[in-house]
Amino acid sequence: MATQIDVLEPLPLPEGPPERRLPPREWVRENLFGSVFDTVLTVLFGLFLAWAAYRVGKFVFVDANWEIVERNLTTLMVGSFPRDQLWRLWAALFVLAASLGFGAGAIGAQRRREVAEGRAQPAPKGVAARRLAPVVLLVGVLLWFSGSLRNVVLVLAVAAVGALFNLVGRRAPRRLERSVPLLVLAGVLLAFLLVVAFGGVKWSDWGGFLLTIFLAVGGILMSFPVGVLLALGRRSSLPAVRLVCTGYIEFIRGVPLVALIFMGVFMIGFFLPQGVERPDNIVRVLVAFVMFTSAYVAEIVRGGLQSVPAGQIEAAQALGLSPYRTTRQIVLPQALRSVIPALVGQFISLYKDTSLVFVVGLAELLTIAENITKQPDFLGQGLIVETLVFASFVYWTGSYWMSRESQRLERRLGLGER
Repeated sequence: MATQIDVLEPLPLPEGPPERRLPPREWVRENLFGSVFDTVLTVLFGLFLAWAAYRVGKFVFVDANWEIVERNLTTLMVGSFPRDQLWRLWAALFVLAASLGFGAGAIGAQRRREVAEGRAQPAPKGVAARRLAPVVLLVGVLLWFSGSLRNVVLVLAVAAVGALFNLVGRRAPRRLERSVPLLVLAGVLLAFLLVVAFGGVKWSDWGGFLLTIFLAVGGILMSFPVGVLLALGRRSSLPAVRLVCTGYIEFIRGVPLVALIFMGVFMIGFFLPQGVERPDNIVRVLVAFVMFTSAYVAEIVRGGLQSVPAGQIEAAQALGLSPYRTTRQIVLPQALRSVIPALVGQFISLYKDTSLVFVVGLAELLTIAENITKQPDFLGQGLIVETLVFASFVYWTGSYWMSRESQRLERRLGLGER
């Protein structure tokens, strides 16, 4: 006779006090003017911020001479990219808008189904507008400097394509959910091929913000999987694998990025056999970025792997899961979830470190921002402040957007909550 086993349900965890949301007026009174000390600090910092905002606004809208940026905007964006080949970049933008819009629509539809089934909380209102605010701000500033109706029409067309494919993604069948990342990646690769293939533009003509974005995005996409594999290899039970991964990580982390850039430019050719075409300097620099960032990503992910409780692995083994499935379905999701802030911080650092490629003669955004002040029409006018402010604004919008996306992902995954 079969024995019935009563399964006891786990006791619910004690809930903390409900979050108290104050009206804006009461929040200001409680947090900014709750005591005499708080009131003094609020007044002092308020005066300082008002003075700083006045000085910045006066410089940007009154004192600064932005003619140097207006006349060199194309150079700042694409460097010496042939002007008769700019259609390739616009075509790539249309492809990117279509692929990213489709991916965002498909993920949004999946999110709404999870909310309807009670497996997720609905997103706050206006979250989409806040996510796109840094990008919209940057595009608006660029269009203002360009002063071209043609560029405005093209940007609106790109936005329309993105919105159209977003609607297509929302209505995509559920069986395509697993293929969405691959479809988005295929769109990114197609956009890249439109620029470099089919008689495209050679690497040496790339520059400006185009080169900065390429190095940052390429470095992030390639260093992340390499870093995850290195982290897993460092925790491997195979001594040879563990020794090689540990040696690589410790060696790369002990070498400055500038040294790796020089090594990539001058030494990669020595490791290639005779008769093999030597890659361009941009490819060599990208290899150096991937090598450097993957070592730091590996240490970040290793910290996440160590935070996974041993009981999770033991439970997976008790269920008969193989080591591969245990790592892929149990360990890695929890490890990556816990290190999202550190990973995004490393990627933001990579985005800003792309300015170091000037040491090997590559003209990225910051280098061009400095070089255009030496043109005969602007020589000796002290316009380096305007160009550096513009470059800093471009870097800030990208960094701020990545930071906001990190915070959104943390809230969606419940990071820091029970």
